[in-house]
Amino acid sequence: MTDTRVFLKTVVPSVIAFALSGVYTIVDGLFLGNSLGDIGLACITLGYPITAFIQALGTGIGLSGAIRFTILRHQDKEDEAKISFRSTVLLLSCVSLCLSVVVIVALPILLELLGAKGESFDLTAEYVSVIALGATCQIFATGLVPFIRNLGGSTFAMGAMILGFVINSVLDYLFVWVYHWGMSGAALATIIGQAATAILAVFFTLKRRMPFNSWEISLISYWKAILKLAFAPFGLVFATQITAILLNRYLMTYGNAQSVAVYGCISYVTTVVYLLLQGVGDGTQPLISRYFGRKQLDKMLTMRSLSYKASFGVSMVCSFFLWFTSNWIGILFGTSLEASQEIAAYLPLFLFSLVAYAYVRMTISFLYAIAESTLSYSLVFSEPVLIFMLLNVLPHLSPIGIWLSVPIAQLLTSCLAYMITCKVDKSLKLNCALY
Repeated sequence: MTDTRVFLKTVVPSVIAFALSGVYTIVDGLFLGNSLGDIGLACITLGYPITAFIQALGTGIGLSGAIRFTILRHQDKEDEAKISFRSTVLLLSCVSLCLSVVVIVALPILLELLGAKGESFDLTAEYVSVIALGATCQIFATGLVPFIRNLGGSTFAMGAMILGFVINSVLDYLFVWVYHWGMSGAALATIIGQAATAILAVFFTLKRRMPFNSWEISLISYWKAILKLAFAPFGLVFATQITAILLNRYLMTYGNAQSVAVYGCISYVTTVVYLLLQGVGDGTQPLISRYFGRKQLDKMLTMRSLSYKASFGVSMVCSFFLWFTSNWIGILFGTSLEASQEIAAYLPLFLFSLVAYAYVRMTISFLYAIAESTLSYSLVFSEPVLIFMLLNVLPHLSPIGIWLSVPIAQLLTSCLAYMITCKVDKSLKLNCALY
């Protein structure tokens, strides 16, 4: 089988799965926007970073464990690979329980930090409370899927995520539109959809004879290694929400709830593109980790090159599509006419830097796939740091300064990614003689 066919066989199901995951993230907003209007969109936009934080933790821990599992397995260290799986599952369990408690106890403080106030505070609290109670479902749904892909089950992972999306969509219709349960109904639909994905993920790993029922206290000693690498994929998933938190607060300061609703709609559609790119990156990760574990550097670099090309293609196609449909996005979410016009005006600014974001995204995926945690951290968190710095300057220089902060930060981060890529490539070429 050619390298391209191997790449497509693994990556295409991952991209499809994350495409549906992208729609998954906007389904709640679509139903609530058409049910409650701008205030519903603003509240789910304000509260979504907490949901994203939970999912990002599951993804980061699960992907870190899966990377270690794959590298060890292809180094013929089967026993150590299974220990990596068991310790990851135990860590996912402990983290999910702690998150539920912490979010519920600290909810008022968290919502204040996110910028919720007045009516938006109460509605956002209603949504987040349900999400927190179901944290275990989200943690395991996102944390076990990377193991499925690394065990050769990319198509099964796609099916599990499709099922979760379908269930979430149907229940959103019932809970929000038919039964009028509002914010809590949308949150409950999300939890049940994630639970379905988690159940299928557990079923798959059990069928592959992975040791679910063997948890010893000694497994805690392996958490340090998992968490060290987990910070990069966690940060990559959650970085967009750090951006959302920053923009939401500045938009509430310089604007109003409608401004947050406008950004919410832009965030929903661009998040779909980001998740498509995550599908390319995470779909390539098992291949890169496999060839890195086998010390087949030529094949590893070929897979990285294919991931760059695929991500550039995805970002270009999505940019043109969203550009030509920008006038309809506000209508789809049920926003006011004024908000819809602002969406069409500001969305092109975010599309301008999508190719740069794609390059950064693939570079980070490559770095954590070969366990280069420190370099991946520097890239993951450079964008939100740059955005924060720009948000303290640009709003004073231009009326659209807040909206310009994201594309400028992404372009600057892509320059840093290029320098890091050159450094890593030089190191790999120097080490080729050792293999």
